[in-house]
Amino acid sequence: MPYPKHLVNEGEVVALDLRPHWWYFSKHIFTGVPLFIAFLFAVGGLSGNVQKGVLWLFAVLAVVWVVWLVLKYFQWTYTHFVVTSDRVIFRTGVLSKRGIEIPLERINNINFHQGMFERVIGAGDLDIESAGRDGQSHFDDVRHPDAVQQEIYRQMEANTRKTAGYAGVAARGPAPAPAPAPAAPAATVPDQIAQLAALRDAGHITPAEFEAKKSELLDRM
Repeated sequence: MPYPKHLVNEGEVVALDLRPHWWYFSKHIFTGVPLFIAFLFAVGGLSGNVQKGVLWLFAVLAVVWVVWLVLKYFQWTYTHFVVTSDRVIFRTGVLSKRGIEIPLERINNINFHQGMFERVIGAGDLDIESAGRDGQSHFDDVRHPDAVQQEIYRQMEANTRKTAGYAGVAARGPAPAPAPAPAAPAATVPDQIAQLAALRDAGHITPAEFEAKKSELLDRM
C-alpha cells in the first residue's frame, strides 16, 4: 500500500516511499524458536495426561504467537518511511497512528549504521539530527540506509535552490508597469481649418458653418 496521496501537499513530490526491511520480522519470528525447542522437550520427556496437557498449552501459545505475527505484519504494511521534496515523514500504526515529520530545511545531519550482516541483506539504522524540540530521530530497519541518506541530501540541495529562487523573485518585486505611450500632438489652427474645408467640400457642412467655425478658430490665435 503506497503512502496516501491526500497526505502529500500540493506541489510536493515523493522521492522515496519505503516500508521497513524484512529483517523487521526477525525478532518476532525468533521468539518462536524457544517455544519450538520447549515443545520438542515436552513431547520427548513427558507421557500420558501430563504430556497431553502440555501439548494443549503449547498449541494455545502457538496460536497466540501466530496471531501476534499477523498483527506485526499489518503494522509493517502501514509503516512508511517517506522522503519528499519538502520533508522526511515516518508514519506507522493501523488503528492508533504515530508519525514524525522533519522539514528538509531543519535537518542538520544524517548518520546511518550497518553491521556486517546488515550490509549483506541491505538493512540498517538511520539517525536524523534536526533543529527542533526532539533533536534526533532514530529509525530502525531502513532499506539501504546509505542510499536513503544520499537521497535526502539531494532533496535538501534541491529544496535550498528552490527556496533561494523564490527569495530572489520576492526581492526583485513585481515587474514595472510599461511607460504610457506619448500623447499625439494636438492639431494646429491651420490644420483644423484645412480639415473644415475638406468637410465643406465634401458637403458634410455648409459654407456658412465653415465660415462660423473658421472665425472661432481664428479668434483663438
